[in-house]
Amino acid sequence: MQIAPITGNIGAEISGLNLKQPISSDLWSTLRDALNRYLVLVLRDQHLDVSGHKRLSEVFGKPMINPYAPGPDANPEMTYVIKEASERSGVFGGGWHTDLSFLEQPPSGSVLCALEVPPHGGDTLFCSQQAAWDSLAQPLCNLLENRNAIHVGKPYGIKWAPPVEEQSMRGSTRRGDPDADRERFHPAVLTHPATRRQGLYINPTYTLRLDGMSEAESRPILESLFQYSTQPEFCCRIRWAKGMVVIWDNFSTQHYAVNDYHGFRREMRRTAFTGYSITDYTAN
Repeated sequence: MQIAPITGNIGAEISGLNLKQPISSDLWSTLRDALNRYLVLVLRDQHLDVSGHKRLSEVFGKPMINPYAPGPDANPEMTYVIKEASERSGVFGGGWHTDLSFLEQPPSGSVLCALEVPPHGGDTLFCSQQAAWDSLAQPLCNLLENRNAIHVGKPYGIKWAPPVEEQSMRGSTRRGDPDADRERFHPAVLTHPATRRQGLYINPTYTLRLDGMSEAESRPILESLFQYSTQPEFCCRIRWAKGMVVIWDNFSTQHYAVNDYHGFRREMRRTAFTGYSITDYTAN
């Protein structure tokens, strides 16, 4: 087995593994340690079935059901992310975000398997929020430390719901939920429980404002942080191939699904897992 970094700040590709085989305790530890260090792991040519996908997810935590995009009744924790060749709407996961940060207990990470990919396009970008924090100007660090950010589920609620024609996966996602509009308070800066590295925990899709400030007062600060924290130096770009698996730390990264493959079908299967809780990232 080899682990090769993808960039200087985020991501590693692991080769020489067959995840269809039982996962030993040593490999279990190696994968967890690698995710803690690199935040995004890429494994090619795995072609996992549902049971293999679930088994890999359980290395990192308990698979959870996405309340806004549940899977089929037989495997509700398996979310199928599909864009048909004929669709002209946005793509699921388009725009920088951390998954479900508006929940009281967001997922700590995800495992995404590529079932069908377009001949070109459909990449996913990941950005290290630890690298962003490390180089953030001290006055902004002082402003954000020990301060909460307020998150709301804009795409899934009522108040900020996008127009129907702009909604992705309209037939398989839950929309118009008033509970998604409820404000959730999470620290703007998280500390990784294993590595003790700090990272930003804000994102343009779900973060509404900073605690102690109005939306208007927060907006210029947040907009500056959103732009700063997703600059290329902090990112890696994953080009998908059929059978590929990508695992990421949802508390330490943002990601962005690129919608540039109109006329081609793309199907992915995803689990989210609850290994660490967000309170683990806030404990001193």
